[in-house]
Amino acid sequence: MENSENGGVEPKQKNKGKHRKPKPWDDDPNIDRWKIEKFDPSWNEGGMLEVTSFSTLFPQYREKYLQEAWPIVKSALKEYGISCELNLVEGSMTVSTTRKTKDPYIVVKARDLIKLLSRSVPAPQAIKVLNDEMQCDIIKISNLVRNKERFIKRRQRLMGPNSSTLKALEILTGCYILIQGNTVSAMGSFKPLKQVRKIVEDCMQNVMHPIFHIKILMVRKELEKDPTLAHESWDRFLPKFKKKNINQNKVKSKEKRPYTPYPPPPQPSKIDIQLQTGEYFLNDKVKSAKKWQERQEKQTEKTAENKRKREAAFIPPKEPVVQDTKSDDGGKDLAAMAISLKKKAKEHGRQNSAENVNAEAYIAESGEPSKKKSKRKHS
Repeated sequence: MENSENGGVEPKQKNKGKHRKPKPWDDDPNIDRWKIEKFDPSWNEGGMLEVTSFSTLFPQYREKYLQEAWPIVKSALKEYGISCELNLVEGSMTVSTTRKTKDPYIVVKARDLIKLLSRSVPAPQAIKVLNDEMQCDIIKISNLVRNKERFIKRRQRLMGPNSSTLKALEILTGCYILIQGNTVSAMGSFKPLKQVRKIVEDCMQNVMHPIFHIKILMVRKELEKDPTLAHESWDRFLPKFKKKNINQNKVKSKEKRPYTPYPPPPQPSKIDIQLQTGEYFLNDKVKSAKKWQERQEKQTEKTAENKRKREAAFIPPKEPVVQDTKSDDGGKDLAAMAISLKKKAKEHGRQNSAENVNAEAYIAESGEPSKKKSKRKHS
């Protein structure tokens, strides 16, 4: 412990990594430490000491396809010194190491291969997982949603119409994605696989629609092209989506009654009701007569109702009342129109008569005195 100038006590720093000696390749700029180098068989000339094996079951509908594609799988695994077996009786696939196996991790890759084959991934695509750059992730989605109808709806949402959403996710993430039954199989590198898992889980848990994730991935892809934004936060560029809650009809809760420590009064029994009405003390003969009377009343009511139903079929339906479309105003308008047409016809006739007048006859008539005037004068 050392005392500082202010009188405080500073803790003594431990010599972290004091036994580590500097290596000649620590400061070498030509070495890429993130690069995954391809396995060289010379690194493990002795081979594997113990046999490691993995087996997985496959559904019955995959049996025919696996029988056809098994020679391709067998030849691909033989290059890495892995033996494989297809058991059609038990419905299982088994991979195990041999003396020729050099790469200790290839048996894990072979395990992923048979898992992908059991989840309906085509054999040529599944064989790509044996490469060092390719990884796989099988996402179980059946336990994320309990309701079966809701599960099917959300799984279809992940696929999209004509698998358009799935194709968009494959292009943006660079992964191979296959939805089959209760699982989603994805193949790609580590970072895109992590994105695919997040998108699938958000869709199935109804956190965010896949189309919103696609928009975010498109924006990120554009931002990656700009080198000036490499060391800045992209939060201001990324779209923010708020979940909209649809107003649902809430069930009206029953009004709470005031709490009382006393229990509710007991319901009266049949004997209690008979005691109150006095029926309990009647003779059996009177009781039977009363029951018969009640039965007769019910029977008469029933017969009357049945009769009314039968007679309803013979009642004629009400004829629709024809409404008079001609109103008083309409009649007045028609009369006025007829009068105006008559006037126009008379005027037209006068004009025609004035045009057809003979000039000589008109002069001759104007020279002669009219008989009417002469008669008036004589009188």
